[in-house]
Amino acid sequence: MRTEICELSAHEIVARLKAGDLTAESVLDATLARIEAVEGGTGTLEKAPNGQNGVHAYITLAEERALAQARAVDRALEAGDDPGPLAGVPVAIKDIFCVSGTRSTAGSKILENFVAPYTATSVARLEAAGALTIGKANLDEFTYGSSNESSAFLPTPRNPWSASVVPGGSSGGSAAAVAAGEAALSLGTDTSGSIRQPAAFCGVVGLKPTYGRVSRYGLIAFASSLDCPGPLARNVRDVALMLQVMAGADPFDATAAKVPVTDYLDGIEGGVQGMRIGLSPDFSRLSYPDAGTGELRELTLQSEIERALMDAAERLAGQGAEIVEGVELPNARYGIPAYFVISRVEAASNLHRYDGVKYGYRHAGEAADLIELYRKSRGHGFGPQPKLRILMGMYVSGDQYEKRYYERALRVRTLVRQDFERAFERVDAVLAPTTPTTAFEFGRIYGDSVAMQYADYLTVPANHAGIPALSVPVGLDNSGLPIGMQLMGPDFSERKLLRIGRALELAVEWQESRPPLVRELVDA
Repeated sequence: MRTEICELSAHEIVARLKAGDLTAESVLDATLARIEAVEGGTGTLEKAPNGQNGVHAYITLAEERALAQARAVDRALEAGDDPGPLAGVPVAIKDIFCVSGTRSTAGSKILENFVAPYTATSVARLEAAGALTIGKANLDEFTYGSSNESSAFLPTPRNPWSASVVPGGSSGGSAAAVAAGEAALSLGTDTSGSIRQPAAFCGVVGLKPTYGRVSRYGLIAFASSLDCPGPLARNVRDVALMLQVMAGADPFDATAAKVPVTDYLDGIEGGVQGMRIGLSPDFSRLSYPDAGTGELRELTLQSEIERALMDAAERLAGQGAEIVEGVELPNARYGIPAYFVISRVEAASNLHRYDGVKYGYRHAGEAADLIELYRKSRGHGFGPQPKLRILMGMYVSGDQYEKRYYERALRVRTLVRQDFERAFERVDAVLAPTTPTTAFEFGRIYGDSVAMQYADYLTVPANHAGIPALSVPVGLDNSGLPIGMQLMGPDFSERKLLRIGRALELAVEWQESRPPLVRELVDA
């Protein structure tokens, strides 16, 4: 199968541009042609009758912005100047980031016409490095979800491997765009696994950096102590290249770490000889609450995922890594309950700013007073998921419940962090499945908040601990759906994780250039 320009990796695009084999404008044209072939229409607030006629990764396309950027790159190349490490690379931006002059909706009706007056630091750094902003990718409303089914903009994204299963969430549009060749790179966010889970479901690479490694300035907040911007790409080298551009301190974000940024590409091909990689039984035994009794039941991983985990460990061992079994992370089982409380308290606080007065959706009808205007604007502007989070967040942070729920959840978060600190005294990284199952069907668990949240069971511990975690595709299940494995390491160990991830990526070599839905749409 001939590789089209839009299917080239980011580092291949940059190399070919600088060699004079391509122009940025030709890369843009090829990417827009792929979008036209497979997208099937961008998201809209009007109900769409058929969501299976395309990938539907985007809410908004930014052709004029991207064209201006492509021409600037080509002019720089013609003048003999260096246009940057991401010169001419198409990037999809999750529509939770502010980008000046574009709609920044957060996937919600309440921000349907909000045009950002400034650009998020992470996006500004990508554009300064020569990247082309193709458009704003669809997402779960305000990032609340694990399937991308809660977006107000329809149709919601489809998984390029099968139109009947979800792409994951909340960065589902970002992962789908990369998998479908609609962008070489994408910028997502990870609050409980929202980069890694859709990356695993869509067969791409996704990285949650150390908390504070990438600035949150310009990111529309969900849970401020957990949100992490990060890259998605079709290979580990491209993730390293994108992180290199975005990482670093930011005067606009007090939580951005001032730890020096290392060269993430240096040594990435160095292999895993002598590294100690841990396996934890606590990431194979899943504790899940029974809906009827509330008691915890123990579930097992999908069988193909369990086999893929052992195969990945064997392949790394075959390259010289020492596999350390029995690494205990006992408090990981409490990650989801703690996340339920912490994230909703922070979400409720962050959602207070949307009141129909300063910006965003305002109820057009009569309102007796300001309180009624707030109530009607929020009632019509927010979907079910933001409303549920406001209600629960206000409940568990009330005076009578704060010690019982919120303070206890914060203590659990500390215990999860301490588990990882002890683990990293023994190993360089922990290897675990990214998800308990491969992508599930649309509508199967949507509406069940508990079941939906438990799709992030294996990813949320890294968010509580604040540590970096990298998801790498390692194969397909019996239904032909991608399986992802994640690597978790100590604070600011992204360089080592990327090196291990690259070794794993080279060992499995499963990737097809075009997922089935994309092949079907391109060949149609």
